[in-house]
Amino acid sequence: MQRIFSRPQALTGVPFHYCPGCPHGIVHRLVAECLDEQGVRERAVGIAPVGCAVFAYNYFNCDMIQAAHGRAPAVATGVKRSRPDAVVFTYQGDGDLAAIGTAEIIHAATRGERITVVFINNAIYGMTGGQMAPTTLVGQETTTTPRGRDASYHGHPVRIPEMLALLDGAAYVARVSVHAPGHVNRARRALRRAFEVQLSNQGFSLVEVVSSCPTNWGMTPVEALRWVEQHMLPYYRLGEFKVPGHGEA
Repeated sequence: MQRIFSRPQALTGVPFHYCPGCPHGIVHRLVAECLDEQGVRERAVGIAPVGCAVFAYNYFNCDMIQAAHGRAPAVATGVKRSRPDAVVFTYQGDGDLAAIGTAEIIHAATRGERITVVFINNAIYGMTGGQMAPTTLVGQETTTTPRGRDASYHGHPVRIPEMLALLDGAAYVARVSVHAPGHVNRARRALRRAFEVQLSNQGFSLVEVVSSCPTNWGMTPVEALRWVEQHMLPYYRLGEFKVPGHGEA
């Protein structure tokens, strides 16, 4: 029998702990496939965040380091500067990257650190009970905004790629989604390009993945995917915001 589907070498055999319908497993696989395709698994170093993906070090079959909350870009910077031949990536959620880690990601990007950042945006704090995150949409109900986020009181959601694309040190910045098969393929291409930018020494690269959180949104997995398409994508526009040689898109 011909095998047509198997686990990437860059993933271990440890079962994911994520909730049903959570896309972290899909994105983990895409990252692992990129490492395999480019033959860099043995010199890859991943930086695990605090949050739902805190156990990422159990799933990636490469060297992994656990960073404190928001500090993954700083840890990645240290690894890359001490081991320039390493292929370094961070894997971070919106609470980790866009809240306490805001300074780290901005300064890593503006310095043009040759690292790749995988940013998961599900518009909520997933692991700690579904509180409002910097990326929570206006009107979205969370445990800390039970009447919905009010822009006049809580401020507006942060669009990370649009902000980082303005920085000279950022070489490749994109936003993708994995809510449908076609988008999963586009996400794979964006992640591969982000790693190619690092391998060709062109500078900082980041891919935001718009994601769902059925558990904390109080929806079924299918309902959550529809909510991504109907509510998140109109605000979080998909596309490449900066491409090497083309400047800001």
